[in-house]
Amino acid sequence: MHGVYVSIPFCKFKCTYCNFASGVFPRAQLERYLAAVEAEIRAAEPVAADSIYLGGGTPSLLSSEQIAGLFDALHERFEISRDAESTIEAAPGTFDASLVGAWKNLGVNRVSLGVQSLVERELRATGRMHALATVERDLAVLRGAGITDIGIDLIAGLPHQTPESWEESLEAAASLAPEHVSVYILEADEDSRLGAELLAGGARYSAGDVPSDDVIASLYVRACEFLESRGLRQYEISNFARPGRESRHNRKYWDCAPYLGFGVDAHSYDGGSRWGNVDDLDEYIARMERGDSARASVEPVDQRRQEEERWFLGLRQNAGVALDTAGRGRFGQEIRRLASEGLLEFHEDRVRLTPRGRLLSNEVFQAFI
Repeated sequence: MHGVYVSIPFCKFKCTYCNFASGVFPRAQLERYLAAVEAEIRAAEPVAADSIYLGGGTPSLLSSEQIAGLFDALHERFEISRDAESTIEAAPGTFDASLVGAWKNLGVNRVSLGVQSLVERELRATGRMHALATVERDLAVLRGAGITDIGIDLIAGLPHQTPESWEESLEAAASLAPEHVSVYILEADEDSRLGAELLAGGARYSAGDVPSDDVIASLYVRACEFLESRGLRQYEISNFARPGRESRHNRKYWDCAPYLGFGVDAHSYDGGSRWGNVDDLDEYIARMERGDSARASVEPVDQRRQEEERWFLGLRQNAGVALDTAGRGRFGQEIRRLASEGLLEFHEDRVRLTPRGRLLSNEVFQAFI
């Protein structure tokens, strides 16, 4: 079955580390955007789906009526299974019991909270305004409404972060008893203000207080050890979950399963092609209001490319990739080389990243492209 992703790029503020196509836009654009997304959904090919994911941006800023409009469009166009996983991304402090009750009535059964850190100095340096007490209240509201599949995100490498403050965040996160935790490493690229400043060697946005690469790597390793000790099993490079609480939707990406994306900068895959929408909000709205396609690019995925993706996406998961005849032939030499360097290991009839390989995963993946 397909997964369905809906992009909600609206935020109250733009975090310094964020490199997504999201931002602070005039509220007047929101209704036009939602109408455009619903139009794109209704024009899509009908498929069966077992996961819905509203990502952002900050989908929790939408009203119950606006969320309901999106779900109505999705259910009108797609055959959504009764046991579908339906996820909403939320920022701490942006929802109340009434809104969560509306989510629950629409079938939402999973919430991903963008916590990022639970240390005030680190949060303020990036523009985040919540605190641990905010997150504690949020989890109480969610669980009180019957949503018991809750994930939180953390980022290793934020300004002012130290091994001691990272331990504080990990301990605080564990005290919340989430079902899922994602640990991302800060990305330094031109698409975020902090990333661009780091690349330029500047000091704005507390860039001078970002820990070194070696320290960041040690923070990631510590998170892996800590979360495993608290019952959150690592199943993908950045993701940890209690048994049975892995993200069904996100696994579609790593398993090369089909998915459809709607909205700004959303991406899709049907097994034969990948395509992505424009990443500019005004252009997306204008295209949809004209009745044009939102697609900015289409990339055919031939058999050779499918095999490459099966490896470099599949290796993200701790289970690894089955070593079949095709893999032994085309990639056999690279697999043996990476294994000799301690980056890959053999487990029964599968190949998977070693702990060191996860730290150097981008270098490993290049061998399969």
